[in-house]
Amino acid sequence: EPPAERYVMQAVDSDAYLQALLSAPRPGADKFLAFYDHRVGRIGTDPRLLLLPLDDHICHRGDGLFESICYRERKIFVLDEHLARMRDGARALGITPPCSWEELRERILDVARASGRDHGDLRVFLSRGPGGFGISPAECPQAGLYIVALAAKLPNEDVYRKGLTAFSSAIPPKQEYLARIKSTNYLPNVFMAVEARQKGMDVAVTFDENGFMGEAAIANLGIVDAQGRLRSPEIRRILPGTTLLAALELAGERMPVLQGPIHKEDIATAREMLLFTSATLCVAVTRFDDKPVGQGEYRGKPGPTALWLKDALLARMLAQGTPY
Repeated sequence: EPPAERYVMQAVDSDAYLQALLSAPRPGADKFLAFYDHRVGRIGTDPRLLLLPLDDHICHRGDGLFESICYRERKIFVLDEHLARMRDGARALGITPPCSWEELRERILDVARASGRDHGDLRVFLSRGPGGFGISPAECPQAGLYIVALAAKLPNEDVYRKGLTAFSSAIPPKQEYLARIKSTNYLPNVFMAVEARQKGMDVAVTFDENGFMGEAAIANLGIVDAQGRLRSPEIRRILPGTTLLAALELAGERMPVLQGPIHKEDIATAREMLLFTSATLCVAVTRFDDKPVGQGEYRGKPGPTALWLKDALLARMLAQGTPY
């Protein structure tokens, strides 16, 4: 048989291309509530228009920063702490926002308001900006700023009652010069998420070459040791999580708190193992490397510190949150 005639794609005008673009599949569209692109200077609510220039270096080089921020009861949690971390990252990468930091903060409030929801998640991206497909930042005349409000479910109480399963990841902690910058270079974190899915567990945990604890893919960790001290890894090869720092401050009012090396062997004698994220605040890890965590009546169960910190953190976040 003669070969089938190949269909030749034709270039089209802007109107035809835009019509085809708006008809293209958009997975996750039901989660996108509102979004802002500094180049456009407007807030959009049609998920089909949530687009990013492919030549922005945040896409093809991972040259950018992001923050994941929660809001509940129309209060944005630790907004200024998130912005302070992004500011530190911008300084490290040499990225100057396309507007003042005060205006950036106001745009976050505007997007949260435009979401029309009492609770949800925000993603703030500060990029090197569009300008080409090279590697040099010099080809990008202005940084990009993108803010997205996402629909989110409130944490399921079953998670707090049951706790999480965790294991030692094959992925090493990030190098110190990268670990403290919340950049969009997240491939190691993706590998950890894949590991967890393949093993049928919740959380992969990094350990360095000497067996000392790092972090999870999108969370910080800590333990309550045999002496009743809340311990977290030193902030050297881990991201300084806003929820972790708030938890350490709160816990310091009622128990000793220590930041320093935690060896994998310390988990076996710990009273509790804790995981800290913006979304779930504090959740107990009840099994690690297929063994129950904890001692006595709390072995393999959420302990009192995890349950107390979860409620205490929520109360603090709501009391001190930024209203919109």
